[in-house]
Amino acid sequence: MRSTATAALLLLVLAAPARGDGLPVLGVDAGYTGVAGGGIRYVTLGNGARSTTLAAVRRQAGQVLNARVLPGAFTIPAVALDGSASGLSADGRTLVLIRPRASFPQARTVLAILDVPALRVRRVVRLRGDFSFDAIAPDGRLLYLIQYVSRTDPTRYVVRAYDVRARRLISAPVVDPRERGEKMRGLPQTRAASTDGRWAYTLYDGGGGEPFVHALDTRAATAVCVDLPQLAGRADLGRLRLVRKPGKLSVVAGRGSVVEIDTRTFSVRRPTPRHEATVARDAGRPWLPVAGVLAAAGALAAGALHRRRRVAVAAVRAR
Repeated sequence: MRSTATAALLLLVLAAPARGDGLPVLGVDAGYTGVAGGGIRYVTLGNGARSTTLAAVRRQAGQVLNARVLPGAFTIPAVALDGSASGLSADGRTLVLIRPRASFPQARTVLAILDVPALRVRRVVRLRGDFSFDAIAPDGRLLYLIQYVSRTDPTRYVVRAYDVRARRLISAPVVDPRERGEKMRGLPQTRAASTDGRWAYTLYDGGGGEPFVHALDTRAATAVCVDLPQLAGRADLGRLRLVRKPGKLSVVAGRGSVVEIDTRTFSVRRPTPRHEATVARDAGRPWLPVAGVLAAAGALAAGALHRRRRVAVAAVRAR
């Protein structure tokens, strides 16, 4: 039987339209917390439907390094209900933004691919159908999207790869080769990634079945589904977190580890007592940019826009 939490989320999905990101559940937005890599955090601030302020912020000092006003509404993509963010390639050269979701289902999905840290829009991708962003390959050449295959049930989905160079969706879904006939179902609860950006690990509630971790190999365009019957029936499933350690992935509840996954063999075991009290330390807390950072980003972007307009006016007068 589907959990009460999942049923409540389905009600949110089918409720009146509200701003959100690409997830099927409305109201989850990672724009303020952003996504980080190489000492820089990228955050977005919506200016209504007409424009978006994108800022590159130094993680340690909070200094705004660069900012740009983009036409249209975009946000940093959240990839799980806890607000986990993605979209930045491990090489630090590509950032993907998504148009915020206003309803479920939606007829079209819009993504923006940018060169960073210059914040230059490389391409706007418009896809027919309902997708959310899932992950990006370390070199930015492949994007991974969640395609929703039911107009009434957002827990039913397939994983698709998008070839950035060829500008097309790869026709075959990304699946676990051991479970090619099994249908994917569930809502993403939380996310962790390998240091090199190759692996994206997502904890799913199972959509009425057993919870599982979807381990996506973004370099090889394949996946491993790790069933976790140990988590079935837990009322706190939405509060669990994934913590990655060398060679293993821990599912953490509060201050202790519930189960551990060997990231080389994908075998599952109960943690030893001595690890339970220490593994949660690495779960961390989301970085929240202060209002001053957002104000500085807005001022910087507005100043750049004003300078461009002033130069344009001067050029017209000089003719």
